[in-house]
Amino acid sequence: MLWDSQLIQKYNLAGPRYTSYPTAPQFSTDVSKMELIGKMLEPSRSPLSLYFHVPFCAHLCYYCACNKIVTKQYDKGTEYVELLGEEMRLRALMIDQSRPVTQLHFGGGTPTFLSEENLEKLFSRIHDLFNLVTDGSQDFSIEIDPREVSRTKLEVLHKLGFNRVSLGIQDFDAEVQKAIHRIQPLDLVDSVVGDVRDLGFNSINFDLIYGLPKQTLEGFEKTLKQVIELSPDRISVFNYAHLPQRFAPQRRILDEDLPTPDQKLALLKLSIDTLTEAGYVYIGMDHFAKPEDSLTKAQREGHLQRNFQGYTTHAETDLLAFGVSAISQVSNAYFQNHTDLSLYQNSIENGQLAIMKGYLSNQDDRIRHSVIMQLLCHNSLSSKNIERDFSINFREYFEKELASLKELEEDGVINVYYKNDQVVLEITEVGRLLVRCVCMAFDKYLTNNNSFSKVI
Repeated sequence: MLWDSQLIQKYNLAGPRYTSYPTAPQFSTDVSKMELIGKMLEPSRSPLSLYFHVPFCAHLCYYCACNKIVTKQYDKGTEYVELLGEEMRLRALMIDQSRPVTQLHFGGGTPTFLSEENLEKLFSRIHDLFNLVTDGSQDFSIEIDPREVSRTKLEVLHKLGFNRVSLGIQDFDAEVQKAIHRIQPLDLVDSVVGDVRDLGFNSINFDLIYGLPKQTLEGFEKTLKQVIELSPDRISVFNYAHLPQRFAPQRRILDEDLPTPDQKLALLKLSIDTLTEAGYVYIGMDHFAKPEDSLTKAQREGHLQRNFQGYTTHAETDLLAFGVSAISQVSNAYFQNHTDLSLYQNSIENGQLAIMKGYLSNQDDRIRHSVIMQLLCHNSLSSKNIERDFSINFREYFEKELASLKELEEDGVINVYYKNDQVVLEITEVGRLLVRCVCMAFDKYLTNNNSFSKVI
């Protein structure tokens, strides 16, 4: 991958991350809940992906923009597991329960906020209601706060069937950790990683963030080298979006402590250079993986997919998401649960699905979704597949969009050429960091970028 600072600065616009298309701002409370539920009732043999959102955190991290509830009342987890169990029961009534669950993820918040007993109770309920694949091909993952997990809890997670863990690292620098109110020394993370490997989990992911307060090139380079020594299988390096007007905890971060835009770009370049030199493969956007990792293999073989959990190897699954704020995708329908815990609880206790808003995709949405996801996952697109799947003439259908790519093409971000009546789009090596800008050209609804973070 080539680095062009001038080009990056020109196209460092605000835009979606495209974990879905259409993106969440298009979801509406006006959509018929009966139509959304009708989509779940449609017969299907597609595999399932299950997501569980656990909103509780024992500590407040100032940078965080997740839907969370900060509390040290751990008994809240018991009541919440009961609600998840009832929501699962309601959903399971609407689907073929023999459909295989090939992917499962616990996110948050802090999923390891739940006690060992509640984790076992929740997983027992999942087993009762769904057909979990256990032949080794499954991808069952959980996000872990190193400060909120013990070896005993890790033993329980492994016994339950989790084979992947993701650790929130952010930065090992003591000054940065103090500024973001997340103190977790290297020794603590090293101990957790040792336990994870000793217990036989298949894969470890680290989440890092660049652009945090007090970050310096020297300090972050040290963090990257420490991460490489710990040798996680996958690494995500996220851009910190400072939006204090939207996320109250971020108001505790001082503007003067943040890196400048130029320093932030330098931090990203340092991350890419350091990790790729250490042998990690740049998958796309924020993601890196070892050459032998299944993500790398899936991209190499053309099977990589993208959903609300980011890049994934499990294609053609319907996503059923449980818990406050969770977003499901079934066929061509999206629906999001209430983001307020009390509203979520009231719905479930009254025997109703906690749907707050949703969206029903039309044919045009599905065509554009396919284009955007192929570009994000494979950095290229041949119109042949789109024309075959949707019976359209790509060149005519996207005449305006192809014209809008001219400037990106002239700047070397993308190559557009025609071969045997097919349109071929290829993201260049210098354009890989700007792939979201290319995707935005195919986004029919993108009129106001203020709700999104910058692409870099």
